[in-house]
Amino acid sequence: MTATAAPDRPATTAPLRVTWVQPEDLLGHELRQAAEDGRDADGIARRWRAAGGTTVPGRAGASPGPADPALRALAGTLLDELALLPCPLEAAEPTELTAIQAEWAPRSGDGGPRPDGGGVPTAPPETTRPETARLETARLEAAWLGRAAGCLLGKPVEKLPLAGIRALARSTGNWPPAGYFTETGLDPAVAARYPWNRRSRTTSLAENIDGMPEDDDLNYPLLGLLLLERHGPGFTTADVARLWLDELPAGRTFTAERVAYRNLLNGIEPPHTARHRNPFREWIGAQIRADIHGWTHPGDPAAAAAQTWRDATLSHTANGVYAAMFTAAALAAAAGGGTDVHGALRAGLTVIPARSRLARAVRCGIALARDEPTGTPDGFAAVVDRLHTAYGHHHWVHAVPNAALLAAALTHADGDFTGSICRAVSGGWDTDSNGATAGSLAGLLAGSPAALPARWTAPLRNRLATGVRGLDGIGFDALAERTAALVVPGPPAAPDRTKAPAP
Repeated sequence: MTATAAPDRPATTAPLRVTWVQPEDLLGHELRQAAEDGRDADGIARRWRAAGGTTVPGRAGASPGPADPALRALAGTLLDELALLPCPLEAAEPTELTAIQAEWAPRSGDGGPRPDGGGVPTAPPETTRPETARLETARLEAAWLGRAAGCLLGKPVEKLPLAGIRALARSTGNWPPAGYFTETGLDPAVAARYPWNRRSRTTSLAENIDGMPEDDDLNYPLLGLLLLERHGPGFTTADVARLWLDELPAGRTFTAERVAYRNLLNGIEPPHTARHRNPFREWIGAQIRADIHGWTHPGDPAAAAAQTWRDATLSHTANGVYAAMFTAAALAAAAGGGTDVHGALRAGLTVIPARSRLARAVRCGIALARDEPTGTPDGFAAVVDRLHTAYGHHHWVHAVPNAALLAAALTHADGDFTGSICRAVSGGWDTDSNGATAGSLAGLLAGSPAALPARWTAPLRNRLATGVRGLDGIGFDALAERTAALVVPGPPAAPDRTKAPAP
């Protein structure tokens, strides 16, 4: 997802249309969510269509014009009725942390990394702390840089269909992608059919990059850094809410975060902020806030997952929360320095309900990637095609398809940095968010900035633009130092089981 101002402004005379908040725009998304989680909403959908409403949620965050007052009022009423419908998947997909954790113990003997950290090597003993701190800082700088580079790779093709990403890359001799997208050599007909993301074109194509431009995929890790600096690892969800209100402009929020923000201003308190008229609560937003929680818990996936749960539940439920917990746990495993990408992914799976749609999607992505040879140039494209067939009915920002793609990209690339971010972005859907998370994990596995190819890191110029107060222009080396100061020592070391078969 990309950081932009709240209203869409194609022209100075266009009416103000604030995205992701109008009841008439939310209802179609909530009907779609109801279909995904098995609630019977047919009667509500018929009433809405009979009144003149549309049940097809568009890719944009707002309809062209406002609904008349009666239709808007009806949309609000129907949103509230939808919230009361029983959900048959609730038992398999709980949001409460205690219910999620109740599933951890039965799976601790499966040979994979246990949620308590077992099977994931921890930091060296305290006697070697100075050297450990140096290595941690280098690894964290690689994670920050990796997150930025992966995000930047995905920015110009965000929102484009899969066919458009492939056409643009092929037209410029960059297929499969091996570097930042470019307009150099681009066929004008392809450019006209598949225009770049208009807000990223001037900052994110290879010929235009001059430092890391602002993006919410970096703003949220920055906010997470401030959160831990101010409150430590014992922060509460209310602390996250206060931080947003203090430091995050409403116009820099999107989808579930924007609804949660508005709910806070309306006097609704967490965790109800995640549910009240929030059809985006299972989308990818919480996942892009998870990195800092994983980075600061090396070798302790369970602690990282529990910490990110307190962040995620301000705006998300169920699969939206699982995506964040999965990501934090996988990053924590990688940050421990003693496992490969496959062990990190297994660690992520140990902290989320095995029967959930998110867990099934991750397992599907891993399995498809393992079955496809890595030696052919378009080998991963076949994996992507199968994923789009299986999960293409979801919105492109939903957590479930993006988690499947992320897991597939990391698996197929076998931890290689370039391969990880390029595969993640080449698969479409939320390109900048998937590229960012893939780059974060692959950066940790690389271990240091020097291990990342210069073609990705040099254009970043050790400079990050952001609207987060006091951090605009900060260097990735400085961010690594501040993050390293927040690292929590891991649990006692346990036997390494990361080479065991996946659960």
